[in-house]
Amino acid sequence: MSALTDTLAVRTRLDDAQVDHIARLVGEWQLLADLAFADLLLWVPVAVPAAEAGAVPGFLCVAQCRPTTGPTAYQHDQVGVVLQGNRVAPLRIALAESRIFREVDPDWEGDLPIRREAIPVRLGDEVIAVIGRDANLASVRTPSQLELVYLQSAADLAGMVADGTFPAADSRPEEGAGPRVGDGLARLEPDGTIIYASPNALSAFSRLGVTGPVLSEPIDALTSSVADDPFDATDLAAAVADAIDGGHPASIEVEGRGATILFRAWPLRPRGETLGALLLMQDVTELRRRDLQIMSKDATIREIHHRVKNNLQTVAALLRLQARRVAVPEARAALEESMRRVQSIALVHETLSVSIEEAVEFDDIVDRLLSMLSDVMGSAQRVDAVREGSFGVVPAAAATPLVLVLTELVQNAIEHAFPEDGEGMVTVLARRRRGRLTVTIRDDGVGLPEGFTGGKSDRLGLQIVNTLVSAELSGEVSYRPNPRGRGTDAVLDLPLTPRRR
Repeated sequence: MSALTDTLAVRTRLDDAQVDHIARLVGEWQLLADLAFADLLLWVPVAVPAAEAGAVPGFLCVAQCRPTTGPTAYQHDQVGVVLQGNRVAPLRIALAESRIFREVDPDWEGDLPIRREAIPVRLGDEVIAVIGRDANLASVRTPSQLELVYLQSAADLAGMVADGTFPAADSRPEEGAGPRVGDGLARLEPDGTIIYASPNALSAFSRLGVTGPVLSEPIDALTSSVADDPFDATDLAAAVADAIDGGHPASIEVEGRGATILFRAWPLRPRGETLGALLLMQDVTELRRRDLQIMSKDATIREIHHRVKNNLQTVAALLRLQARRVAVPEARAALEESMRRVQSIALVHETLSVSIEEAVEFDDIVDRLLSMLSDVMGSAQRVDAVREGSFGVVPAAAATPLVLVLTELVQNAIEHAFPEDGEGMVTVLARRRRGRLTVTIRDDGVGLPEGFTGGKSDRLGLQIVNTLVSAELSGEVSYRPNPRGRGTDAVLDLPLTPRRR
């Protein structure tokens, strides 16, 4: 839709309200194209530079919609085409006289006979654009009742476009794919009685459990007798009544006999005359069944993450208890380091246990990790550990190895950069760019020891970092003196795209 609004802003003088009306029309006009068995082209008047001098009026095609119920009149996209000469006469008549103009004889587009109709697009007291309704007549035959109902409904909607009542100012296109004409259509009288139902509509009613006749039956009585939840039938009846009164209600789902049918009602009020409503319906039983399966799987996955988190916290607590009972300092330190690693992994699973996404907001994890490390290492009073910048969203597969790497590097900085209870600051700086994440763990401590090479360190923590960064994160880690003064920078450079296995 942004391309359309950009084109209208550059090539026309339409104001924001007029652009919004056109955007709503383009969002809903598939219904009109399908009912009319015709291509819809949206034309706006523009000034076209002439070869000699001045400018001549023309019409620019800014949007196109092909029917899903019949053959298209155009094999090639017409958006961007500028019409001049005799072809613009119907468009000018519709624009100037604010009425629907239909050519008597079909026009020929190559070998195809095309019947053209120009429908003014009105907003308030002004015609702001013209819809070209171009129907391919190559396969014309005696119309069936279905086609007659479709064409009459299309004529009623076209009249509402010319009146400025379709689409309504408060209408918004449905999110996702809503019911289409081919899914099932019923036409209702002003009292809600069904006067026509397409074969697919009859099938939809049958899926709900309707066994008797459908025609001449009120829609509220028809659905209330089969709906599992009586409130569904009540909501549908209210939506139909609202549409008959000129409203544009949202879609309503009705469940019955194991089936789920999606309904959406459209008003039919050309020239202010209440003719009833169109009721589109779609069998979404399988879609909802898949949605339930996905929700069930998501709930199972979240429960697994929750249980893993609880188990990891239990392991961390056991390691803490064991460390308190060990008299050998080296063994106690090893147990405490293992406890911190387990706790850092538990942070990731805790976040995943409340999310259904395949990615996690990582900033909160880092903040809790820094607080946890400061507490368990007893450094909160002398070393400040803070985050700067944003990690943003990190793929779930990368979250666990990344939090382990940060745990090791921050723990290493707190422990070795500030010996003998020294004071200072450890800063985790995150910088995102397209497809990559750069993280710098910066301290203002004593700096790197003489001859230090991170890649050949015999420390277990740095070996874990090197392994995880290269094997799990497909990134690189480097160490350098702090360019802003004392201390050390540990720099991680990681891709954020999923790693191929």
